Amino acid sequence: MKSLIILCGIILTIYVVYRVYKYQTLDDGLHKLIKNGAIILDVRTEKEFETGHIAGSQNISLGTIRERYIELDPNKTYITVCSHGLRSVKVENILKEKGFKKVHNGGAWSDLQKSLNLKISDEKK
Repeated sequence: MKSLIILCGIILTIYVVYRVYKYQTLDDGLHKLIKNGAIILDVRTEKEFETGHIAGSQNISLGTIRERYIELDPNKTYITVCSHGLRSVKVENILKEKGFKKVHNGGAWSDLQKSLNLKISDEKK
């Protein structure tokens, strides 16, 4: 019985963490930032990027961001995305360490793309 309660607690914790992550990364604010000129920074590898990405996004992988961050304008707004949301958090933190003030985690690129498509279709109605 004790094991079952512990297992349920772990599952509940994972679910809550997931919901908080989804809420923090895919809120309405990202859509507004993009509409106002934010740049989507896809931090997956080049091969991953070639398999699919959000139109207009820029690709600089996590593995090269420490060298290539100088290609970015610290005065612009960036939304980091990757395949699941882990690498994008790391790049968000790296850029903030480098002095970038306007960096936001967009989570998984496919989730952000779906969210943006829903917002666009809602605006057309």
